[in-house]
Amino acid sequence: MKAILQRVLSASVTVDKEVVSSIGKGVLVFAAVAPGDTEKDVDSLAAKVLKMKLWDDDAGGRWRKSVTDIGGEVLCVSQFTLLASTKKGNKPDFHGAMGGDEAKRLYQYFVDKVQQGYAADRVKNGVFQAMMEVALVNDGPVTLELSAGQKAAPTPAPAPSK
Repeated sequence: MKAILQRVLSASVTVDKEVVSSIGKGVLVFAAVAPGDTEKDVDSLAAKVLKMKLWDDDAGGRWRKSVTDIGGEVLCVSQFTLLASTKKGNKPDFHGAMGGDEAKRLYQYFVDKVQQGYAADRVKNGVFQAMMEVALVNDGPVTLELSAGQKAAPTPAPAPSK
């Protein structure tokens, strides 16, 4: 599972010209589920979203407070395109994203876990598989990539033999 976190002053999701979710100060989370992801991976990422230190404290200490510490809001948006491969050619390949009902189930499980870890009324959601217009006012900007699950870093090439 992969997520992009953006610290925002505000964000909203519009579907069919209707605003379906909006938040004030907090984090916008674009999230994608990969084949092989499990509920354990989702649990880990949901906790990370809520615990990531993105704000300064009142004494000026850098990177000391999380979204829960500041009483901010969270807007979750499903975005399978985060898992695109662009290694070959100019057309993205989306085989790295989980599809169908299982992706929807795990994404909704992610949103539920974020709500359970914080406060349901402080966590909003887009519309899974909808064409969404996402508007945001970046704060910083601060943007981080988070991941959990089986997608490990590539194995380094072996050293040449002598």
